[in-house]
Amino acid sequence: MPAARTIAADIYQQTKTVRRRHLEEEKGVKRMKNLMKLLLATAVMALCATEALADGAKIFVVGGKPDDPFWSKVKKGADDAGKVAELTGGSVIWLGPATYDNLGPDAAKLLRTALSQNPSAIVGPDWVPEAMDDAFKEVVAAGVPLIIYNSGGMDAAKRLGALNYVGNEEYPAGLGGGEYFGSKGAKNVLCVNTLPGATNTEDRCKGIADGISKNGGKSSQLPLPSSTFGNPTAVAEAIKAALLKDSTVDGVITISAGDANSAANSIAQAGVGDKVKLASFDMDETGLQRIKDGTQLFSIDQQPYLQGYLAVSLLNGYVNYGVDLPTRPVLTGPGIVDSANVEATLKGAAAGAR
Repeated sequence: MPAARTIAADIYQQTKTVRRRHLEEEKGVKRMKNLMKLLLATAVMALCATEALADGAKIFVVGGKPDDPFWSKVKKGADDAGKVAELTGGSVIWLGPATYDNLGPDAAKLLRTALSQNPSAIVGPDWVPEAMDDAFKEVVAAGVPLIIYNSGGMDAAKRLGALNYVGNEEYPAGLGGGEYFGSKGAKNVLCVNTLPGATNTEDRCKGIADGISKNGGKSSQLPLPSSTFGNPTAVAEAIKAALLKDSTVDGVITISAGDANSAANSIAQAGVGDKVKLASFDMDETGLQRIKDGTQLFSIDQQPYLQGYLAVSLLNGYVNYGVDLPTRPVLTGPGIVDSANVEATLKGAAAGAR
């Protein structure tokens, strides 16, 4: 009997061992199955992520002429932000008019061209609302995220259903410029507008007039045909004629840096450099050097590089990740550049960003 019990015990123990090994094998198989499921899920997620990256945000940016010194800075900002979009499989496409002769209708055509290319998002300035607003509304009606930048302000963004506005508020910029003129003793300022009828330039000149009036001064607008924009000879001759006609003018401000270069020549040719103070909206290195040398009073800066960079960056984040800013509008200006801060600004201009 003891021998029989020993044999039975051995058989029982062996059976337990076999069962334990079997259970361990079953657990191992189950763990392997779970691991395979996890690896498969990971692979699917990676594949989806790769597909998402390969189909990132396709952003169209409507802006000015590529050879326009101001808009080249905006484009540089958009291009730099586009490098991030490219890392996530996206792209940034710039569309600009060949001339400014028919600005509003041409810009509306560019918006519709962008819309026809199945964009993920669109950035555009509301230069001429009566000519462009219908095109903007078509963008929003198609469910394409839109940011208004550079011109139109938050009023346009709200009216059109855009996500945000990025840029300068033109009337406050002009108001600040007019007040600055007044604080320096100017009494009669000529606002040279080579893009008359455009919302942003009209607001600039109106702001100048209202700002200088606070110090007892006045300002009138010198509207020139849009075809003169970028034509330094035509602009210079028109300003010179205005200065010779009215000897009480003691300040000139232009709507662009290029026009300020023409105005500087006009002031010199008219022989009134000792009494006529020069200023400009926007700036280039030539104008900044004049500020440094004391032959230009100031420039009103709206940081065009940031307008392109921020507008594209905001839309890229919105399309890819659903992120958005509660800050509306996103202002890039205005700021006054004068003798006090011109040195730091010249460094940014040398890098192509100011």
